[in-house]
Amino acid sequence: MRYVAKRLLSLIPVLLVVSILVFSLMHLAPGDPASAILGMDATAADLERLKEELGLNLPLYEQYVRWVVGVLHGDLGRSYFMEESVGQAIAGHFRPTLSLALFAELIALVLALPAGIYAACRRGRPADRIVMLLSLLALAVPSFILGLLLILLLGVLLALFPIGGYAPLEEGLLPHLRYLVLPALALGSTQAALIARMTRAAMAEVLDQNFIRTLVAKGMRGRVVVGVHALRNALFPILTAVGQSMASLLSGAIVVETVFNIPGLGQLLINSIARRDFAMIQGIVLVVTIICVLVNLLVDLLYGVADPRVRLDTP
Repeated sequence: MRYVAKRLLSLIPVLLVVSILVFSLMHLAPGDPASAILGMDATAADLERLKEELGLNLPLYEQYVRWVVGVLHGDLGRSYFMEESVGQAIAGHFRPTLSLALFAELIALVLALPAGIYAACRRGRPADRIVMLLSLLALAVPSFILGLLLILLLGVLLALFPIGGYAPLEEGLLPHLRYLVLPALALGSTQAALIARMTRAAMAEVLDQNFIRTLVAKGMRGRVVVGVHALRNALFPILTAVGQSMASLLSGAIVVETVFNIPGLGQLLINSIARRDFAMIQGIVLVVTIICVLVNLLVDLLYGVADPRVRLDTP
């Protein structure tokens, strides 16, 4: 528990630095919400009046302090363009992003773990080279390009899946997943390649250990040696890769959601940037940062589950 408490406390300076950077970059960028709201024909007097109403004419440090105080009280602010608070807007757009990220992670794990283990068991053979070549190709193709190719092949030519849009889970599990297949494949392919390469490297290192040779010499079946003993000892780097992939999936969803017209956090962030909706942008970045840190904390806790020798409560 002490370890968990320390990690949660370490979240404070991380969020502080992120909030300062995001707040500063937003206000240093050209344009402001008042100009976006009133348009090009607004007079200088109208702009000043609206800035005063929105609090944009205050010094930056005062605007930042007001925002931080609001966050500490659970108030992320109010959107300049939407008829709801930032917290309500994020909550409404979070479920599509979460569904997409989890489905993409599931696809990545289903593809990567067997491929990485298979390649490690056949190092230097054609199967190993094929897996490494395919993973390299997946890393080289951006997710939005792969998404467009999937739309053309599986959505237009074969008409197997919808080419865009989103079906909430309330409409049924099957329609929900059908709309997520193509974006999840596009988003998860890169992470599958990274996890496969990490799995292959970790498994190859463990398979060269003396205790593995001893188990094989004693006549233990190869599947038991690889699937139980070798995989368990290779879990640390694999878990690290999976944790990092979840953070990458959340950030990568920004582009993929735009390509497939999914009403998630990514699309909300893109629209907010275009409208200079400072409060919304700051809130989204803060929430995503918290999620990434919590995912990393969960991965660290899973280390102790994978290996009881890891003492997370050790000072």
